[in-house]
Amino acid sequence: MTTVECVLAPNPGPYTGPGTNTYVIESAGEALVLDPGPVIVDHLEAIEVALTGLTPVGVVVTHTHPDHAPAANGLGRELDTPVYGFADGDGFKPTERIEDGAIIPFGDDSLVAVHTPGHTADHLCFRLADCLFTGDHIMGGSTVIIEDLADYMRSLHKVADLDPAHLYPGHGPELPEAREVIAGYIAHRIEREEQVLQALAAGAATIGDIVDVVYSGLDITLRPAATLQVHTQLTKLNNEGRVSLGLGGAHGVTTVELVERPLWPDN
Repeated sequence: MTTVECVLAPNPGPYTGPGTNTYVIESAGEALVLDPGPVIVDHLEAIEVALTGLTPVGVVVTHTHPDHAPAANGLGRELDTPVYGFADGDGFKPTERIEDGAIIPFGDDSLVAVHTPGHTADHLCFRLADCLFTGDHIMGGSTVIIEDLADYMRSLHKVADLDPAHLYPGHGPELPEAREVIAGYIAHRIEREEQVLQALAAGAATIGDIVDVVYSGLDITLRPAATLQVHTQLTKLNNEGRVSLGLGGAHGVTTVELVERPLWPDN
């Protein structure tokens, strides 16, 4: 029987929710530590308490953001185990590089890496039977900051095709209704794209204009994140030929306009 224990890191915030979920995953007395988070002494001590009576055999990282990866190398040295990850990052260097489909055995079970770029290019989810550890690809109670929306949408459909029953996110509560959650994430991104296009059709001409319309009433502290997300959305639409991005005005403001599409596409 495989068990999963969540050890919550004490790093709450607007982008981390209650904090980073570190998972101690055990089978037949052997354990993996997934996403040990930032270097916080109390948190590392709590992880070691969760490992009491178990034989640690690896430290696994979903991606290299500072709320997920920096404690991994030190913990790996302390536990004398490999450290698994897709790529190097700030304060992180895997001793074992893994890619899509890589298998990490422990006890009578194994984790299977699923490359899910979008939030970051190096992001991995991990499949365990009908469960999926989602890092920041899908979070409990929140949407996700995205670097590449086209990649992110492909990755959402990729995990949907895996048809997991239960999600263990990197932040927020467990998500037992996995199919509904993934479908909701896909629907939300489609809806957000339509909102951006509608804002443009109504006269929005800059990223700031679109943020004002699409994120009306947003807490000012979250506006930089919203601005980034609109830019990411527009980059996807620009690459698809649906909008045109350019620099205009005295201060180099990014301007945007809809691209008129012919009624009868060329054959």
